Amino acid sequence: MKVSVLINNYNYQQYVVDAINSVINQSVPVCEIIVVDDKSTDNSVSILQEEFANHETVSLVLKEVNQGQLSSFNEGFNRASGDIICFLDADDLYKENYVQEVVSFYKEHPECDFLFCSAELFGHEERIAHCYDKNRDLGISRIITLYSKVWIGHRTSTVSMRRHVLENLLPIPYLEDWRIRADDCLVYGASIVGARKFYLANPLVRYRVHGNNGHYGRSKERTPEYLQKYDRCVERLFSFLGEKMNYSSNLSEQAHTEFQTISHPTEKEFKTYRAFIKWAKIPFVKKIIMLLSLYTHYYSKRDVSH
Repeated sequence: MKVSVLINNYNYQQYVVDAINSVINQSVPVCEIIVVDDKSTDNSVSILQEEFANHETVSLVLKEVNQGQLSSFNEGFNRASGDIICFLDADDLYKENYVQEVVSFYKEHPECDFLFCSAELFGHEERIAHCYDKNRDLGISRIITLYSKVWIGHRTSTVSMRRHVLENLLPIPYLEDWRIRADDCLVYGASIVGARKFYLANPLVRYRVHGNNGHYGRSKERTPEYLQKYDRCVERLFSFLGEKMNYSSNLSEQAHTEFQTISHPTEKEFKTYRAFIKWAKIPFVKKIIMLLSLYTHYYSKRDVSH
């Protein structure tokens, strides 16, 4: 199973070498490390060339125009050959067993299309950022994402996915919309194209908290103007991917079967699907059948630990 790691860099000269070395020093080797520099204005390019120009595993992609994070994802995947694609921001680090654990998980769970893990925050803040308290099979989430904008994932550096998911997802054309926060394209997009998602509770990634994080502390950004602009970007993304996947107009009528792909649903997940079915434009009799199916799966398989 070949693994490609995509690293996007912009003006992180003080961090990017450590990020790359954290991949080089993995307990099991990767087939390639593709570093996309988005026209940095610091000394990133000269440092990268000095350190890695002749490295057999590292490929440097030096863009001539600054276009933002999404453009780096597009460019990196266009050059990737791996079966599993992992993402790493240039200011973060993999723990030495990250790739080994990820590959083992994909081998043991062939139904897994998209995997994300916990993160260990360091720097200005130190804690473990868990999404759930244990490993979870989160199922398929295209309907609940398309219609309810449910976000199922974590930071860029915790994310990996099988090649076929990204073949359906990238390239995405809205580069200006996603100069930052392009991990939302990966997380939302993987759901919309039908990826089955799993969560690994082990914190295998070190997420650096510093003064210039592009994503950390998003709550500070949430002015009404910012949120309106962000909502428009999300709507464009969803419309583009929905058309690309050629989904039918009655997709919502499959919500109950989608819910059944969650092996042990939580109460929160149950309530999210129940609310969606109740308010969706679905024929009344069909809606009753769907709700009965929902209740049956939840009460027979529910996760009582949440």
